[in-house]
Amino acid sequence: MTGPDGRAEFRPHSAHWGVFEAAWRDGELVVRPHPGDPDPNRILQNFPRALRHEARIARPMIRRGWLEQGPGADPRRGRDEYLPVSWDRALDLVAGELRRVGAERIFGGSYGWSSAGRFHHAQSQVHRFLNTALGGYVRSVNSYSAGASGVLLPHVLGPMEDISRRNVTWDAVAQHSDLVLAFGGLALKNSMVAGGGISRHVERDSMRAAAERGCEFILVGPLRDDCPEEARAEWLPITPNTDTALMLALMHTLAAAGKHDRAFLDRYTTGWPVFEDYLTGRSDGQPKDAAWAAPITGIPVERITALAHRLVGRRVLVTVAHSLQRAEHGEQPVWAGIVLAAMLGQIGLPGGGYHYALGALGHTGRRTNLVSTAALSQGRNRVGAFIPVARIADMLQHPGEAYEYNGQRLTYPEIGLVYWAGGNPFHHHQDLNRLREAFRRVETLVVHEPAWTATARHADIVLPVTMTLEREDIGSSQTDPLMVAMHKLAEPYGEARDDYAIFAALAARLGREEAFTEGRSARDWLRHLYDRTAADMRAKGFEAPEFEVFWKAGYLTLPEGPDDGGLLRAFREDPEGVPLPTPSGRIEVFSATIAGFGYADCPGHPAWLAPSDVPEAAAPLHLVANQPATRLHSQLDFGGHSQEMKRRGREVARLHPADAAARGIADGDIVRLFNARGACLAAAELSEEVMPGVVNLPTGAWYDPEDPAEDRPLCVHGNPNVLTRDIGTSRLAQGCTGQLTTVEVERFTGNLPPIRAFTPPGAVAAE
Repeated sequence: MTGPDGRAEFRPHSAHWGVFEAAWRDGELVVRPHPGDPDPNRILQNFPRALRHEARIARPMIRRGWLEQGPGADPRRGRDEYLPVSWDRALDLVAGELRRVGAERIFGGSYGWSSAGRFHHAQSQVHRFLNTALGGYVRSVNSYSAGASGVLLPHVLGPMEDISRRNVTWDAVAQHSDLVLAFGGLALKNSMVAGGGISRHVERDSMRAAAERGCEFILVGPLRDDCPEEARAEWLPITPNTDTALMLALMHTLAAAGKHDRAFLDRYTTGWPVFEDYLTGRSDGQPKDAAWAAPITGIPVERITALAHRLVGRRVLVTVAHSLQRAEHGEQPVWAGIVLAAMLGQIGLPGGGYHYALGALGHTGRRTNLVSTAALSQGRNRVGAFIPVARIADMLQHPGEAYEYNGQRLTYPEIGLVYWAGGNPFHHHQDLNRLREAFRRVETLVVHEPAWTATARHADIVLPVTMTLEREDIGSSQTDPLMVAMHKLAEPYGEARDDYAIFAALAARLGREEAFTEGRSARDWLRHLYDRTAADMRAKGFEAPEFEVFWKAGYLTLPEGPDDGGLLRAFREDPEGVPLPTPSGRIEVFSATIAGFGYADCPGHPAWLAPSDVPEAAAPLHLVANQPATRLHSQLDFGGHSQEMKRRGREVARLHPADAAARGIADGDIVRLFNARGACLAAAELSEEVMPGVVNLPTGAWYDPEDPAEDRPLCVHGNPNVLTRDIGTSRLAQGCTGQLTTVEVERFTGNLPPIRAFTPPGAVAAE
């Protein structure tokens, strides 16, 4: 569609980091945020340079070793050449492998976040395909972001969706909160993104309004800028992974002074006497008081006790960020935060109580739409085997071995084929050298990718897929009122195809095309999904246009539900009539269920469990590997905004000036971060926003080994997951522990290796 000047008009689209409009101007894609967004995300500017970047994959590619020698373990994965083939040959090879291996030995390894669209969502597409065409696959459960909390919360408070998305809203914070105690902070870089897209980023203005009204924000964490300036937050630096000790000390101080709400604890919780014995030291001889916590947390006794007394008699909201539970014993701070909020007696009040992961995503702190958002059905999986998502390397390296998870004793399945569509495990998994070894053990690795990520470089069969701008879709979320007609803005790169087209062709080869497609084209599916939402609107008395009208208009505003506090408000108002979906129907300060599992690394109540990964002579600094501000995870790391924020092409590692001076490091130096697991290069930035003893290197820089033939090669680009540990949070959740580890940092003085992360791997001549 063109305007009067012959140039393309702006058309709507949506991404996880915001709704936007785009048009072509003089051969360049111009992207502008949705006009109704008060605080748009600059990540949108990664799109223009990414569309035709050299990192894009133009044709189906087969790894040379796999093509010559057939399926099987191969140490050349990650450093082999590739052969371009026709789509027909590639699809024939994939279909043949799916038949040979069978559903029970296929791991469907998608991890979402590939698209804000409800239809072209790679995770839904691959799971639907494997279910309808093969009868199922070995699946993963939970997430890297919330692996510990997603398992713990249903035992002690309620489903994570309710506690994180249908709870205290930003409007309630702005209007009612007197003090927000933010463990791990409320970083805008996190709330800037959301599954299904987001049309209004309200967090900054909400914190500004609250602060101007007199609300106090207290940031507990090692990074001062984990709250925006608008919050005027008081910074309480804390030794990483010791938040539970601080929470216990705050609770001990309250209890010792008789300032806890015993009436609330008696009516709304269960297990307080058991926990009280632990808190006071009656059960183990160690009172969890401020004097005990001070040397653990690095926070003076006086500051701990003063903070505890500031919480009394005010509307206090306790928030716990995702980051706290992405560490060893990550279940504990989530649980301890709940008990602290319960002791204050304000759970369920407007602007008060407890909120898990407020600000962790754009979904949180918002009202929920009154109508459902349609999504592609994934069908039925008849294969029972599964793993916690962060245990993939364990599964591939130790098939047949037993492990424990959430009260179950399970066995790792034997996997012959890994099918990955949507997601980059070489971003979100830990100890990447261990992951490389694990992937080298499988018989066949099939990957759908628009670009040459490290995951694609380890694949045997690489199928090029379209980026979101190269297809139509519908963007929508249950926590954002704007449904978006995502118009196609560019032609596919090279021979790239939509995931749906690839899976439809594979399903046809397997005799299951009708089961997968239901006879619908991609546009037919969009109409079908839209019609379901429109029908729900009309049934509830709201107007909804026909699909063609919606598509031309570009947007449809969905009705929002009330700001009613969700599950916790209803429970507070009527605990007997609306009990919590926990075993007791109450907040479980002590969980008999968890205690019955007998896990020493996750007992039946919140407890201080000292981490094993602590600073020592060889690795004296804490590494905080948090989420990046310039991209979503590793997506479009080659995009313009992401590249502009690097230094000398490397990811930026921040450290305190005192730590830098002790190591002879100046601002802008290239430094080497290392420990026993690996090493990477980054550009140093000296910052007092980082507490002493801590270095901060965000995730998402594409893994770029200097010599892929080495067992533990240097990553020259700055991927911190060559340094992090691949262990579970505990036997309860087996969650990801990638947020924290320990390292040493030194100035790099050798010849600076080139960055090749975005250069396509070597290819041999075509057939």
